[in-house]
Amino acid sequence: CEFDSGMKLIESVKEGYRPDIVLLDIAMEGMDGMETARCLRKLSDALLIFVTGVKDQVFDAFDVGAFHYLMKPIDEDKMLDVLKRAMQEVEKRQSAPRYLLVKTEGCHRRIPVEDILYVENNGRKVILHMKTECLEYYERMNHLQEVLGDGFYRCHRGYLVALSAISGYDHESITVGQGEKVYLAKQKYSEFVKLYCRFLKE
Repeated sequence: CEFDSGMKLIESVKEGYRPDIVLLDIAMEGMDGMETARCLRKLSDALLIFVTGVKDQVFDAFDVGAFHYLMKPIDEDKMLDVLKRAMQEVEKRQSAPRYLLVKTEGCHRRIPVEDILYVENNGRKVILHMKTECLEYYERMNHLQEVLGDGFYRCHRGYLVALSAISGYDHESITVGQGEKVYLAKQKYSEFVKLYCRFLKE
């Protein structure tokens, strides 16, 4: 699908369009590409690839979890390589568990895994921190870590974070979603950095 403005893309996503990969320029009339990406990130976990002539917003692209940043004029071989890796990432996501069946307050709910930002341990319960709500229920953190698989990282004994939700990190914490901080154990910092860099490359 093609859109001649960022606003039309966002409107389409709100109406149910679910892209796997989105290619965005930055210099666009009205809503520019970076603003479009920020709005899209609240609605979708689509892979974002910037294709642009604007050099000075590479670090802003990291803030919205961009998959790649391609500079114009585009090298065809480089473009094909990036798209190939993006499609492999989409396939990997689709092979992962898509839903969790959660029992809470006497009823069962089907939770999309892509909506989970991180999981917090709370005694005999866990708290799912999601894009629009938090949900607490009885579950063992170790079991949930096994079920969710490689797309999540146990950054602290009390936290399990979705790699795709990460927008930044330092030596003490990981930032997810719209700025929420998750503890990062000091002894896990090096392991996390290697794993996260590998996740971004893949």
